[in-house]
Amino acid sequence: MTDRRTVIADAAITTLARAGMRGFTHRAVDRVAGLPEGSTSYYFRTREALMFAALARMAELDARDVADVPAHSGELDARALSDLLAAVVRAWVTEGRERTLARYELTLESTRRPDLRAKMIEYGSMFREMAEKNIAAAGATEPERRSRTLLAHLDGLVLHELTRGDGIEESALQAACRDLLAMALT
Repeated sequence: MTDRRTVIADAAITTLARAGMRGFTHRAVDRVAGLPEGSTSYYFRTREALMFAALARMAELDARDVADVPAHSGELDARALSDLLAAVVRAWVTEGRERTLARYELTLESTRRPDLRAKMIEYGSMFREMAEKNIAAAGATEPERRSRTLLAHLDGLVLHELTRGDGIEESALQAACRDLLAMALT
């Protein structure tokens, strides 16, 4: 059985995705969670505590999502890495859409909240390290700089796919990921 804090954190993610920061209230989260009014504020007294709970839950779910991604220390085929990138983007804009939208809401909010920004950077380090190792295994020189650039471009691709609203075109996604990886490797 899922504990009440997890239920609330999941509902907070959904609320952020559907209503944005403006609609992100304790009452709204109560409604999404199907809990009596006041339940969310009992567990998370402030809006900030609720944001941090949502962020921590996203990090937990993200870690679960990438648990099966192999850690490459030797050579990595660029095609395999391109396929991996496409799979991640596809997951983030389809079944992970709400979590991705919530992440963007918190990302923008973090520009005004240094504590939130610091926590987002901490949680994101897992992806940055994974990208750096994989791009190094694929033969990139300067893997730290190039992986940072690749992740920024992937972020833009994800945002583009989320905001287009017409669904993801598989061949275009594959081509975009091949192009982004080619830029990162050259």
